[in-house]
Amino acid sequence: MPDLLCKICGLTRAGDADLCHSLGADFLGFIFVPASPRYVTPEAVAAIPDGPARRTGVFAGSGLDLVRDVARRARLDFLQMHGGEDPDFCRALGPDRVIKTLWPEVLAPGELEREMERFAPACAYFLLDAGGKGGGSGRPQDPGILRGLCSPRPWLLAGGLGTENLLPALAGLAPGSPDGVDMNSALEIRPGLKDPELVRRAIRLVKTRSGRKTGRILEKTP
Repeated sequence: MPDLLCKICGLTRAGDADLCHSLGADFLGFIFVPASPRYVTPEAVAAIPDGPARRTGVFAGSGLDLVRDVARRARLDFLQMHGGEDPDFCRALGPDRVIKTLWPEVLAPGELEREMERFAPACAYFLLDAGGKGGGSGRPQDPGILRGLCSPRPWLLAGGLGTENLLPALAGLAPGSPDGVDMNSALEIRPGLKDPELVRRAIRLVKTRSGRKTGRILEKTP
């Protein structure tokens, strides 16, 4: 069974980021959307020590110049486009570092696959979230929408995932399981403050499902 990638999103504190690094998370998500209760500044993220996991910035509705500026100042590896950005916008940021978010629940039958084909040349990963455009809904998705999905790019499942529902959600998607999972609100004490024990249990579940003892860390480019 291929390794399952693990992204912990909505981080605001260096201690939580350090814990995720030590446990083998593959992506750390930092939200640069001012309206979000998990908003962080580029300076705060830049001050967090580096580790093996990839630093990922989450943006929604930001202009191209702003995304580039924040990416430079925060020393980001990946850019998660969580708004209505088109393929040209993503391509301008560099397809090899873009994670493009799509919302299967608001797409007509067959439209998800068409959107994935349209964005495939402009991104490295897809993130499929519950709800509609904008911030995360914090609730699980209907597995029937994604069951058997064949994606042209690796994809991460998002939407209310935590220690209680992660494995059932993955089982409900087979065949066509995701390449990774994104977890956020279900691992929190309050927005932006992660519960260390829930984070440990969640990452352990991902690694157990993948049959690995340590995180599958993506190789960083110079």
